[in-house]
Amino acid sequence: MTHTPASAPVVTFTKTRPGGSGEHPTTAYSALLRTVRDAGLLRRRTGFYWVVFGIITLALAGTIAGFVLLGQSWFQLLMAGALGIILTQYAFLAHEASHRQVFASGPLNDRAGRTLANLFVGISYSWWMTKHSRHHANPNILGKDPDIERDFVSFTETDASRAKGLYGWATRRQGYLFFPALMLEGVNLHIHGFRTVLGRAKVEKRWTELTMILSRLGAYLAVIFLVLPVGMAFAFLGVQLAVFGVYMGASFAPNHKGMPILPHDSKVDFLRRQVLTSRNIKGGWLMDSFMGGLNYQIEHHLFPNMPRPHLARAAEIAREYCQTHRIAYTQTSLIESYAIVTRYLNRVGLAAGADPFDCPAAVQFGR
Repeated sequence: MTHTPASAPVVTFTKTRPGGSGEHPTTAYSALLRTVRDAGLLRRRTGFYWVVFGIITLALAGTIAGFVLLGQSWFQLLMAGALGIILTQYAFLAHEASHRQVFASGPLNDRAGRTLANLFVGISYSWWMTKHSRHHANPNILGKDPDIERDFVSFTETDASRAKGLYGWATRRQGYLFFPALMLEGVNLHIHGFRTVLGRAKVEKRWTELTMILSRLGAYLAVIFLVLPVGMAFAFLGVQLAVFGVYMGASFAPNHKGMPILPHDSKVDFLRRQVLTSRNIKGGWLMDSFMGGLNYQIEHHLFPNMPRPHLARAAEIAREYCQTHRIAYTQTSLIESYAIVTRYLNRVGLAAGADPFDCPAAVQFGR
């Protein structure tokens, strides 16, 4: 078992040979893929997903019933929190459909994913597909992975050094601010959805997505503001979006943040590119449910169309395979992963506002 250092340095890779042998990198992944396929772990488990969808939908029905029965009560904020959790679970299913994990038919997966993302969750399926596909192809690769591009958070010292003023102050403390800032991530995801469907770039099924998003938003806001007083309605929206944002961010954050970042021109084979930049989270079936299978991030990247129920067994195979081939395989607890992410972001953030000619040691210790 390997634990990731908080520094997560930018490293340079070349095509290496496992264990110093003459085995070709492509052959190494092909052998692992063949083992997994022969074990039947790539077979669809559509029944499992129907059960999960049914459970989530029953929870949604119960939340709606609670909303109606509570009426104009501040206990409605409990319903808002529950709704935030339920919508995140629907988002997990949309994510799995986008990876062709649910149905054997690609178009059927797209229809399910688009409906869940746009009509249930309220975010653009096309935006998610474009961004997430780029991430899977180039995880933690500078200039290629959209998930490490500079935003509120800087993932490299170079990006952090450009932050000035109030933004620089926040960047220097970005590790501590990261999880509280996730309360705004729900709003951010909805904004990205609208920018995508209303933008000029090509969007597959644009009018379908726009109709779904607007119908969902209109119905949702109408119900909340018709049933609740204005102040309580805004509080309900705030809690629901905050819970949704924190839950989504807290589920995706442990997967790659604080892991090695690869240079733009790195030449690393597929197996190592996916394993060395990803982190698994321990926890068993409860963690599987909480994170929607994202806790097996290494296997998810190695076998992106593998159904959630098969990931645990695939992890056993992949971990043993990586140990045999001397490839670092990282797995931590959820709390430890959050600590790693916090330390890593704070360390990177110390470069904010620094003069490029400053003494590195002075910058490191925040003179």
